[in-house]
Amino acid sequence: MMKREVFGTTKEGREVFLYTLENKNGMKAQVMDYGAVLVNLFVPDQNGLPVDVTLGYDKLEDYYTNGSFFGATIAPNANRIAGASFSIDAETYHLDVNDGPNNLHSHFDLGAHKRVWDAQEVENGICFTLHIKDGEMGFPGNKTFSVTYTLTEDNALRLDYHASTDKKTVLNPTNHAYFNLAGHDGAPIVDHVLWLNASHYTPVLPGAIPTGEIAPVAGTPLDFTKEKRIADEIGADFEQLKLVSGYDHNFVLDNWKGELQLAARIREPESGRTMEVYTDLPGIQFYAGNCIAETTGKGGVVYRERSGFCLETDYFPDSVNREQFPSALYGPEKDYTSTTIYRFV
Repeated sequence: MMKREVFGTTKEGREVFLYTLENKNGMKAQVMDYGAVLVNLFVPDQNGLPVDVTLGYDKLEDYYTNGSFFGATIAPNANRIAGASFSIDAETYHLDVNDGPNNLHSHFDLGAHKRVWDAQEVENGICFTLHIKDGEMGFPGNKTFSVTYTLTEDNALRLDYHASTDKKTVLNPTNHAYFNLAGHDGAPIVDHVLWLNASHYTPVLPGAIPTGEIAPVAGTPLDFTKEKRIADEIGADFEQLKLVSGYDHNFVLDNWKGELQLAARIREPESGRTMEVYTDLPGIQFYAGNCIAETTGKGGVVYRERSGFCLETDYFPDSVNREQFPSALYGPEKDYTSTTIYRFV
């Protein structure tokens, strides 16, 4: 039987529950119905010692702000949309202007990460479901999102997404977990060693909006096609890094066919923990935590820049305004489905 416990109570008086998934190897994931947030993820090291490897908070109240989106399920749309607007079939939709002139992660206060989802236990996991009405946050369509967290016996945390809509709209959810494989209270993540299955990326303009180009990583500090330490080139004299204070770029996955494939591998040498990321989506946003605002997290630990990294699987930023990018538009005739797996080896 899955463990369920009260994590807190919303301002409106609704109880929020924390669900614990465990496997036989000492791995444990804890997720809550507020925001469908991944709160804790305990992963054994090379000596079998389990440590929490995700950034987050001990109290529900701290997730009311959560300016860095720790552990959050982002929906309807992850990442940025230029000018906080887009058009579908000649109709223009306006979104919250919350990141310079642009929109980031749908809405800071009304997005899926700030709502209580319905929860249902499933085999080895928990399924969260959320309804978002037509026009909310500016997005068309009555939408239903679900994300199912499953913990497997081969140390994989699997996230299966599904979304439907009664009107053509943008459906591009992701999970915004920040990882530190040395432990959430570990040293900055710059000594982690990263490999990405991506020979191209989408360069950005000021404000982190893509130029529309799909450019090769070869010969640039964004080349992770051979594994290297994050620290090796994060401070390089390279305009793309200066624009976003380090790594915060969408990488275009090689050989994308809409099927599950290995997108990234990252390891922390001291603990021996290695995480593989699998996705069936075309892109992965690698964010090195450059702009984490100083905040007190779990156990009184102070998080700051580069305390954790994100590997967010999704469609490319601003894809709704870029015909040359894979489309994140869905409608009544086509549901959204995707899978992301974080596997520890």
